[in-house]
Amino acid sequence: MLITLAVRFLLVVLFFPFSALDKMLNFKGAVGQAQQLFGRNVLATLSILIGLFIEIVMSLGVITGVADRLAALILALYCMATAVLFKQFWAPGDFWHRGESKGRDLFWDFLKNFSLAGGFLLITFGTTMHGTGAILAHPFGSTHPYAAVSRS
Repeated sequence: MLITLAVRFLLVVLFFPFSALDKMLNFKGAVGQAQQLFGRNVLATLSILIGLFIEIVMSLGVITGVADRLAALILALYCMATAVLFKQFWAPGDFWHRGESKGRDLFWDFLKNFSLAGGFLLITFGTTMHGTGAILAHPFGSTHPYAAVSRS
């Protein structure tokens, strides 16, 4: 049980507590960064608030096992969306340049986001195709990560 908790915490530690705390302590800066993408202050503020909700509530779902399949799916989609929106490695145009490259730095962050999404999708669907049916049949269901294992 302790290993399960530790593994789940490792999956979400980027978001909860660290990214969520950073957004709360530097809310104006976070909104400013989002404003570069969304333009209007209202949309930028709303996007940061939605991000905070996802990072806190969905992370707690993954850690506690409460509706963890749905929580992990939402976090996977969040990772992929933030990669595409904020880790645009193609934009700087220096990806193939020798030496320092903003594009390559962003590329590794982009891949890390998608790798993390893969970990969340393992919670969502499991390692077999049976998990697909489970999330579709019971979207708010749990994987019951802390259920006692029977020894046969």
